[in-house]
Amino acid sequence: MKQSINVIISGGGTGGHIYPAIAIANELKLRYPEATILFVGAKDKMEMEKVPQAGYDIKGLWISGIQRKLTLKNLIFPFKLLSSLWKAHSIINTFKPDVAIGTGGFASGPTLMAATKKGIPTLIQEQNSYPGITNKMLGKKAKKICVAYDNLERFFPSDKIIKTGNPVRQDLLFIHTKTEEGKQFFKLTPARKTLLVLGGSLGARRINQLIESQLDFFESQNIQLIWQCGKLYVEEYEKYNKRAHVQVHQFLNRMDLAYAAADFIVSRAGASSVSELCIVGKPTIFIPSPNVAEDHQTKNAKAIVDKHGAILVNENELETFPIVLETLMKDKGKQESLSENIKVLALPNATSDIVNEIEKIIKK
Repeated sequence: MKQSINVIISGGGTGGHIYPAIAIANELKLRYPEATILFVGAKDKMEMEKVPQAGYDIKGLWISGIQRKLTLKNLIFPFKLLSSLWKAHSIINTFKPDVAIGTGGFASGPTLMAATKKGIPTLIQEQNSYPGITNKMLGKKAKKICVAYDNLERFFPSDKIIKTGNPVRQDLLFIHTKTEEGKQFFKLTPARKTLLVLGGSLGARRINQLIESQLDFFESQNIQLIWQCGKLYVEEYEKYNKRAHVQVHQFLNRMDLAYAAADFIVSRAGASSVSELCIVGKPTIFIPSPNVAEDHQTKNAKAIVDKHGAILVNENELETFPIVLETLMKDKGKQESLSENIKVLALPNATSDIVNEIEKIIKK
């Protein structure tokens, strides 16, 4: 098989689409050092910064999603789509990829449509338990669809589906050996239980408000806090660093050590987070964001909760949170069963399995 393959990867908008795309690119580079990999993203989204940081070239399309209410942005959407399709065709014609890969996000639609039109084989990686409109549409023409959840035959042709899981950071695979290192890194008090709070890279307003309202409760329960409040909220909440046993972080650079140090975790239910938490295997309370397309975070969380691997607290019932956490902390058997059940759902070889499928497509 030729070593100098050309690969286009399109995905972005959020870390949940960008991180898997970069993980796939890294695995391809490992197997094919001569490969040329080009990313296609949305012009004003975070991939334009994150992908070059990871060492890859990226081209930007003028594309965004449709807003749920009538706005000026919706009126110019058809022009953005036409512009993006035209530019995607131009990129495909110039770059001549052997395969095009979509990991979700606004830019992957026009890019994979243009590739399909030129007869380039495509693969999509669907991270969520409930696909968005773009991937449902792209799935009809894709050669393979790599998924992380069961029962996606409702949305995609069953003969194209491969259950691989979502790519996760490889440094999470051995966190059970890093507990002491994690506690030292975060300067934690050994006698206290540690609660890790994750709201995503930008942060989650309702989770932050909840945690702020419960600081006295945490103190009464002998809990210490690693609180990742996110970029949008750090100025509002960093004052709580002055409190004993509370650490507020905009971002956690050593996620592996944060997971290793935690006894309990509160998290959003984005696809990447859920996949990581399955590998980490700590007792977890999901508080999904209700403000995402198709309410897919709630569906992601329910896929784990229905298999008794986590606890779900919806945003409209946050008043129950202290009772839920206190009950969990007192019930050692429940903690152990949640850990065992969520670990069973982990798919740690996802990146490698996805790239195996890409190789099969290229060889054909």
